[in-house]
Amino acid sequence: MHLILTGATGLVGTSVLDAMLKMKELTKISILSKRPVPMTEVAHDPRVSVIIHKDFVKYDPEVLSKLQGASGAIWALGVSQTQVPKEEFVTITRDYPLAAAEAFANLAPADEPFRFIYISAGGATQTPGVFSPYYGDIKGKTETLLCELRVLYPRLHTESFRAGFVDASQHPDIKPYIPDPPLLYRVMIPFVALPIRIAAKWMVCPTERLGQFLAELAMGKYDTQLKADTKDIMTLRGGLRIWENEAFRRLAGIQ
Repeated sequence: MHLILTGATGLVGTSVLDAMLKMKELTKISILSKRPVPMTEVAHDPRVSVIIHKDFVKYDPEVLSKLQGASGAIWALGVSQTQVPKEEFVTITRDYPLAAAEAFANLAPADEPFRFIYISAGGATQTPGVFSPYYGDIKGKTETLLCELRVLYPRLHTESFRAGFVDASQHPDIKPYIPDPPLLYRVMIPFVALPIRIAAKWMVCPTERLGQFLAELAMGKYDTQLKADTKDIMTLRGGLRIWENEAFRRLAGIQ
């Protein structure tokens, strides 16, 4: 099986790449990145192809030819709203994944679906209110637009995972490769991490299990076992399935 990954130098993307490299079922891993990916340079895995791609709203025939035959993509490319101006945040958070989902919709082998897994965040919402965070509004709108693409492209199966507190503290394999968090996060993490791990376990997203879960989601391993919505999995009208962090923990068997 052939999967595509973006954001491979970020925290979530690094955890997914680590999982992919350990999966024998994968025969090809295509990484779209603006810069080299250090983990792949160390791994020397012949299944991996890093495609240096500068403009994530355009996909020319040469790039798409390298991705042909892929069955799914994990869209882990993202940025904090504290790091960039609002317009750039919208471009990265909404425009990039929408352009990619549309470009990738028919890459899979004939009659097979293409699964596009969008990494959203807790707080994303389709019904923003006065107190909704800005990122939640934009990510919620992106989920809705990805759902609408399913109507235009019947073979495109879009899913959204609303990550909680992504925690790499117990994942030594990726620590040499994960980026330093923004300054604001570096200041906050020592004060919030321990209380979250103790009092709000449902928010914690251990990276080793997360990477495996997202790769399996893109491989379709959860397609048949989930027949109806639950309190932690919601399906929008049009078919996009939204996974809350609690759903990931439940299905991964995390206590």
